[in-house]
Amino acid sequence: MDIQRLDRQALSLTGAVVSRVKTDHMRLATPCADWTMYGLLRHLISQNEGFAASARGMGEPWSVWRDGDIGNDPAGAYEASADEVTTAFAEDDVLERRFALPEVGEGFGVPGRIAIGFHLIDYVVHAWDVAVTIGAPWEPSDELTTAALRIAGLVPDEGRGPGAAFRRRNAVPDDAPPGHRLLALLGRDPSWMPGPC
Repeated sequence: MDIQRLDRQALSLTGAVVSRVKTDHMRLATPCADWTMYGLLRHLISQNEGFAASARGMGEPWSVWRDGDIGNDPAGAYEASADEVTTAFAEDDVLERRFALPEVGEGFGVPGRIAIGFHLIDYVVHAWDVAVTIGAPWEPSDELTTAALRIAGLVPDEGRGPGAAFRRRNAVPDDAPPGHRLLALLGRDPSWMPGPC
């Protein structure tokens, strides 16, 4: 699997829905219980910056994963962070480098190929979080959905839950559409709908 190319697809998918976020969406609750839309967008920007730093051997400090600033142009801030992480992920030997992932655990690190896979599934599913909150379409390609399902299926159950990098799995029928199975694997309820403002 060409993980770097697929990750660029995930970033583009998320960017397309982020570009549709309006000022009056920023205070809406999202499927990510801890975040309003503002918090979710800030997380997306922060994660891009954190993964970019980690690709370059500077991912240990928590601050590089939490300093994302959306300013007055959330879509522009997202695109700048997406460009930053895409550039970092394209560097020579990045797939073999050790990425520090302090959100998973202090001192925790994985090879770049695995870290980029984590990034990919995060952005495919966060694209849904944004889309379902604002009533926009979420249409990952079949190739991207298949790749994300493979990666999500490898995330262990240990360490999932509140405050962790990944939520606990939700059950869905075996014949559920692939997108629904992906959402459930990463702790989403595919039937989630935004509540009243």
